[in-house]
Amino acid sequence: MSLESVPPKYAQLVAELQRRIESGQYAPGSAMPSEHRLIEEFGVSRPTVVAALRVLRDQGWIDSRQGKGRFVRGRPALASLESARAGQVRMAGSEAAIAGEVLAAGVVDAPNRIRSLLDLGPSSKAFIRRRLLTTDGAPSELLSLWLPVDLAEGTDLTSAEPLQQGVREHLESRKGVKFDHVIEHIVARMPTSEEAAALSMSEGTPVLVVYATARDAAGQPLMVVDTVMPADLHELEDAYPLA
Repeated sequence: MSLESVPPKYAQLVAELQRRIESGQYAPGSAMPSEHRLIEEFGVSRPTVVAALRVLRDQGWIDSRQGKGRFVRGRPALASLESARAGQVRMAGSEAAIAGEVLAAGVVDAPNRIRSLLDLGPSSKAFIRRRLLTTDGAPSELLSLWLPVDLAEGTDLTSAEPLQQGVREHLESRKGVKFDHVIEHIVARMPTSEEAAALSMSEGTPVLVVYATARDAAGQPLMVVDTVMPADLHELEDAYPLA
């Protein structure tokens, strides 16, 4: 599921680089511009460029070759049908590339749904890192990362500063875990009073909540990304091939 709203800067950069590859400006087999050149041309930060190039690599538009740089592969066969899922975007993107502030980072009593998604026992605690994301200076999403307490220990997720890496990359490098797949659930409900206040929502407006549970290859849940969005600002879209 992709979330239709004003995209973060790295997503805008992804779209422009895809356009250049499709138009032939960046031909298959040619070297991609360096990070420094992209930073200068687009006036963005290095984390934004790194996040965009990571998405292009993961989607099959470019290759990374050790010691040689990044090279264009071309348009993937199913590029028109495949869009970045909400959980994938939020796990891959650097926090520094998305405007927002950290509202909470610590251990709390886990809500029933989070305990269930993380396979935690009754009355278990979990680590939460919650950020309020903004678009053009206005609140747009409440994003919460939920992890088992032991998985959060020894990471930078406890810091009030924006994470420079994507959370997936950070956890894989710090904790040695390997993310394999994501299962998403989408819920429509009325916001809590805390959510409505943080998102500056008008009375009577519902929210869309996307729960993206990241698991390893054995199916063990590693993290839940909980995204709360005002329903009047977002639209859900999916695309898939027919057999």
